[in-house]
Amino acid sequence: QVQLVESGGGSVQAGGSLRLSCAASRSSFSCRGMAWFRQAPGKEREKVAAIAAGGRTDYHDSVKGRFTISRDNAKDTMYLQMNSLKPEDTAMYLCAASRLMNCFDTTLPIGYDYWGQGTQVTVSS
Repeated sequence: QVQLVESGGGSVQAGGSLRLSCAASRSSFSCRGMAWFRQAPGKEREKVAAIAAGGRTDYHDSVKGRFTISRDNAKDTMYLQMNSLKPEDTAMYLCAASRLMNCFDTTLPIGYDYWGQGTQVTVSS
């Protein structure tokens, strides 16, 4: 069973930065697509950024140019660097992992099978 643990959330003022981490265990991490999702109260969960096993990335339009997703396969950890934060970025951020894929596959997963508990990000104006 894949286990995912997020960290790095907190409260910042608009314009500030945070770096989220997602540590995976029991995972064969390097051969899974990974993603960050967020969910704000009263809103649907949305995918913020994704990274394929082969390294290809994709971003929600609202975060392009501000957020960067990355992964360190040696540490079984995924990151989300968030810059120029806005109040509308306030949400619970969750990391997700796909089923096992070809380790060099640049296809971004359609679905995700494993989820972390989330880390709260609050941006004040």
